[in-house]
Amino acid sequence: MKKYCIAAALSMACLAPVAQADTVLGLYVGVDGWKADNDGSFSDNNNALQNFNFEDETFVSYYAALEHPVPLVPNLKLKYTELELNGSTVLEDTFSFNGTDYVVGTDVNSVTDLSHIDYIFYYEIFDNDLISIDLGINAKQFDGELVVTGTSQQGGANFTEIEEFSGVVPLVYGRFEAGLPFSGLSVFAEGSFLAIDDSKVQDYQMGIAWEFIDNLAVDVAVKAGYRSMVLELDDVDDINTDIDASGPFAGIQVHF
Repeated sequence: MKKYCIAAALSMACLAPVAQADTVLGLYVGVDGWKADNDGSFSDNNNALQNFNFEDETFVSYYAALEHPVPLVPNLKLKYTELELNGSTVLEDTFSFNGTDYVVGTDVNSVTDLSHIDYIFYYEIFDNDLISIDLGINAKQFDGELVVTGTSQQGGANFTEIEEFSGVVPLVYGRFEAGLPFSGLSVFAEGSFLAIDDSKVQDYQMGIAWEFIDNLAVDVAVKAGYRSMVLELDDVDDINTDIDASGPFAGIQVHF
């Protein structure tokens, strides 16, 4: 999924030249490291979900947000999240994937790449030195890949199946931040949510930030907290998932 890293970097580069003072435009760029405890299952087509023992992983997220004073035009935030899960299991029941049946009682390994880009369009409902509230919508775009390796019933040998998928999931977005006067400290919560039929997606984080550089040219803050992501996707390009990834994160943000 290196192309997404390149896309995020290019987006930041394109936005940077137009950033000016806060009275005109504000540009935010940042990066987070996320230590996630992962579990869940997936399947393709109408097959039953297969649970895998996913390894704990450290992921990286990059983002850029552009805020402006133009009425009725939403602000824009782009965020890339790495989410490549490595898992394994010993099959207790028949498992079929992409037309291949795997042998019960054997080891099956998987790579589940759910890396994605969030396209967030939001309005600043309330914004002052102490409290800010943002509301909007988020289009979470997946362009992923599922890889399964195990012993095939058809030939009795180790066999790998690869299935790519893509899709966009619309979500409701919100963000809240409250600052502590004269300290540079603030608490925040940010999340995107969807619950329709058999699909449920939630991606939220909460934590504390400390702005240790604050001047007319640039503001720099470090932050830390907890992030949780639930991806219960139902028939997104013939893919079904029930994934839960959650754990602590830390990052840095620069405001021009």
